[in-house]
Amino acid sequence: MSRVDVKPELFRWARERARLDAAALVERFPKYEQWESGEVRPTLKQLEALASATLTPFGYFFLTEPPREELPIPDFRTLARAAPRRPSARLLETIYTCQRRQDWYREYAVEIGQEPLPFIGGSRQRDGVETVAASIRKVVGLSAERRASASDAETALRLMCQEVEEAGILIMRNGVVGNNAWQPLLVEEFRGFALSDVHAPLIFLNAADAKAAQMFTLAHELAHLWLGQSGISNLEDTLVRGGSALEVFCNQVAAEALVPEQSFRAEWRGEADPVAEFRRLARRFRVSSLVIIRRAYDAGFLTREAFDTAFRDEVERIARVRGSGGGGDFYKTQTSRLGRRFPTALMVSTLEGKTLYRDAYRLLGISKGETFDQLAKELNFPL
Repeated sequence: MSRVDVKPELFRWARERARLDAAALVERFPKYEQWESGEVRPTLKQLEALASATLTPFGYFFLTEPPREELPIPDFRTLARAAPRRPSARLLETIYTCQRRQDWYREYAVEIGQEPLPFIGGSRQRDGVETVAASIRKVVGLSAERRASASDAETALRLMCQEVEEAGILIMRNGVVGNNAWQPLLVEEFRGFALSDVHAPLIFLNAADAKAAQMFTLAHELAHLWLGQSGISNLEDTLVRGGSALEVFCNQVAAEALVPEQSFRAEWRGEADPVAEFRRLARRFRVSSLVIIRRAYDAGFLTREAFDTAFRDEVERIARVRGSGGGGDFYKTQTSRLGRRFPTALMVSTLEGKTLYRDAYRLLGISKGETFDQLAKELNFPL
């Protein structure tokens, strides 16, 4: 049986890049530790399986030293000390997948004569927070009343996503890599990102995050698109400590778009218990309580000390109750992960013979025609 020469440091690099410890890989590859130490070499089939398990491009194992990978889009995160110093394989794979889908949709949009979206890159920071927020509300909606009328946070988030898609923006949400429940996306690493393009703007939301937090991330990434700026964000830190001027501005626009200052001041009950008030207003505006706490601080209703304490306590509470993005009916989950605009366009192109079925399956993250047909039914797409 032929075996493959791989430098031991490449095994270690692939494992660390995938955020896995050796014990986790030993469960699937009993001789993994011997591969990493250089005592034993894997077979070609074993190396292919390891590449799949660690989300590592197969060819990387034949390099002379580990490559230095950079994020393919600007990084606007202010990372906590415990956060990863370099992008994980899961984050990179998610960005690459969204870029492939965006590339396909851009070509499709141009081919069918879709006009460029004038609001993408149509604003500047010098326009001011209120002006940009008003422009977003005009195009997308983001009505607090509509969100408040929703039966729960998931419904409110779904309504927001529908409004954004109707404006021509692709929305994708996932809490794992593709359909792999064993590869969760870490909220501590990122909450969302925006890929700016006048024909195919795309927003990705980390569905492992709390639903109300995803709403704020969505509004934050809309601000990025209005400025024509792609980038990846982790909003929790920037809400507390600030960050780049761009991130601070996008946070302010998101807060104003979802919780207009005038409405917030009118709703605030100064005599009420602050914690109860944070949660009441979070329900009223259907946003994360963290946003309400920051809004209260910016409005002068909280001291810096009170803000720091309230924010820290609420972060800990949310971490305890945070839900996952997986589970449930596969086809309903897929429509949540892919949105509706992208898969519907892809199905049209495929059925018209302009896109190969194999390419459609790859872009949709599926492998069978039966799955394609069932997903079409879930989207109410006539076959």
